[in-house]
Amino acid sequence: MSYPQPYTNFGEAKLHKLVFEAPGVLRVSFNRGKVNAWIEPMWRELDAIFRFIARDPDVNAIVLTGENRCFTAGLDLMSSSLGAVMDPAGDDPARRAMVMTYWIQEFQDALTQMERCHKPVVAAVHNVAYGLAVDLLSAVDIRYAAEDVRFSIREVDAGLAADIGTLQRFPKIVGNDSWVRELAFTGREFDAKEALQFGFISKIVPGGKDAVFAEAIKTATILAEKSPVALRNTKHLLLHSRDHTVQEGLTYTAVLNGAGLQAGDIPEAMMSVMQKKKPNFAKL
Repeated sequence: MSYPQPYTNFGEAKLHKLVFEAPGVLRVSFNRGKVNAWIEPMWRELDAIFRFIARDPDVNAIVLTGENRCFTAGLDLMSSSLGAVMDPAGDDPARRAMVMTYWIQEFQDALTQMERCHKPVVAAVHNVAYGLAVDLLSAVDIRYAAEDVRFSIREVDAGLAADIGTLQRFPKIVGNDSWVRELAFTGREFDAKEALQFGFISKIVPGGKDAVFAEAIKTATILAEKSPVALRNTKHLLLHSRDHTVQEGLTYTAVLNGAGLQAGDIPEAMMSVMQKKKPNFAKL
């Protein structure tokens, strides 16, 4: 089979492009206008996509990227759906607050689906990655950036605190509280070199969109050939360890691997090493 191939398992995606780029490697691309500005149907569709592909045995690894000019410039502040949430019907402040809270939590949950998905997600970022882009990138596993990328935690300039995950995940990724506060308080841009310096991305890829996309596909292809049981458990344990003590993590790992060590993937991996051939793991 030649690649790329359209991904038809999910059905029609209106605001994202879904394409198999290699065996087991699915590209999920934002696809709305020149700058992929986000509206409510976009994150609801992303939520549905990741809920579906998490259970699709044909998908082993995912590459997240943006079509058109940039990764994403963030929320579409002119969207009518956003306006409806910012000004819900009724005069009761408690009820208005509840409507907005439910909306925010549903939005948060949509991005968390990328984290919950037990398959590795590799982001390929080009040009602009503002506001919501940092929320999105903080929820994936691996981040590559083209050398022209400009990041920004932009929400402060819109008069609000970032509320879809950046302030919870980003500090744990980079581990520099002062730098995080500087970015979140000022809303200033930072480039790929600064992002690499502080550990937000793992690689700067020379060139633009095509180059960083090709590098992400290369890594995702390697991941897609690994044991899906090993990848699932590794991602799961890394997330568990992020939010628990070392001892809690060790105890939980022992329990999880009590089942994981019984997988047929282990003898298959050992035989492939001895026979110097690629392993053939069963789908998950």
